[in-house]
Amino acid sequence: MAHRPAVRRVAERLTHRLVVPRRLPPPFEKTRIYVSSEGGLKYLRPSLSDADTMLTNLVAEVVRPGSVVWDVGANVGLFTFAAACAATASGTVVAFEPDTWMVELLRRSARLAERAADRAAVEIVPAAVCVSVGLERFQVASRNRATSHLAGFGNNQTGGTRYAQLVPAFTLDHLLAHLPAPDVLKIDVEGAEQTVLQGGSRMLAEVRPTVICEVAAPNSDPVGALLRAQGYRIVDGGLAPTARRPLASAPWSTLAVPEPLAGSDRLAPEPAA
Repeated sequence: MAHRPAVRRVAERLTHRLVVPRRLPPPFEKTRIYVSSEGGLKYLRPSLSDADTMLTNLVAEVVRPGSVVWDVGANVGLFTFAAACAATASGTVVAFEPDTWMVELLRRSARLAERAADRAAVEIVPAAVCVSVGLERFQVASRNRATSHLAGFGNNQTGGTRYAQLVPAFTLDHLLAHLPAPDVLKIDVEGAEQTVLQGGSRMLAEVRPTVICEVAAPNSDPVGALLRAQGYRIVDGGLAPTARRPLASAPWSTLAVPEPLAGSDRLAPEPAA
């Protein structure tokens, strides 16, 4: 009905200050994280089993024990802490989040996770990832912080801007000098995904992580061209593995797997069993 979006926006605003612990969906249900409707109303449901099944399925598929995982645009940390479970204690997860409010939520969840000896350490970097190193203006969305975005990006689902703040920004390639190189790179940056990948040309060419990326429709062709130029095979991660076919353009739920380089013995990683 027409009034439902308005009711939803009111419900979000009324519950934004409410922070509650929730268990992750199976098979990661041993881990709890702190959530808020700032990440979306779905996080206030008693169970997160349907919060984002595609994302948690991809964690189970591509993150292995010992993996290094970078989560660019961590939001409340659903992917971050599911990846920490899958990577086990021998792995590492680095979460990048420019929103200072969300960073504190992630840190609270990280303190919960520290009590478990079977999960990867989670490092939280309060910064944006972009095409250049410097300062960027980050706009906090009125509707909820899951739709917050760097200035010049975003979509019409934000409900306007509450306020803006300057945040530090780094490129993927710059970060390689300071952090362990990722085996898996997840990107969810509300329309800025092309600029994130443009700042990671060396990473894509040399490190060659598996890439999970939410791609807005206007970026479908340029992101697809960028990844294919770096020797990646693009499929729709929202489909079952047996139904996937190589694509020229990047879909909303992009899964990009590095193809073997010419003259190289290095093989693309097989999905986890």
